[in-house]
Amino acid sequence: MSFPISLGGRRPFPTPSLTVFMVLQVLDILTTLLGLQMGAQEGSMFLGRLMRIGPVAALLIAKIIAVLLVTIAMKFKRPRVVVFLNYWFAAVVSWNLGVILLIQLSAHRPN
Repeated sequence: MSFPISLGGRRPFPTPSLTVFMVLQVLDILTTLLGLQMGAQEGSMFLGRLMRIGPVAALLIAKIIAVLLVTIAMKFKRPRVVVFLNYWFAAVVSWNLGVILLIQLSAHRPN
């Protein structure tokens, strides 16, 4: 008899992907800018304060910080940090898309 799941208890950890990380950064910038243009508010207190210098500049600063974190994680051989950040930014982009969808739906709802 064979079992489809490992009985060892631990699943293999996902391989970190720098390509996925970079794509998620671009998607985060695009969805954030689109949401802001549609009237959404920035959810992050840190970014909200940075937005005083301008949305594009604030997002670029945040992305530089994210790239520095990944660079440090890779230098110190901590690939789990990259995987965690990929999941985090996938959630952020999904949130942004949900907010955009809600704004669109509320804009087309009859009064």
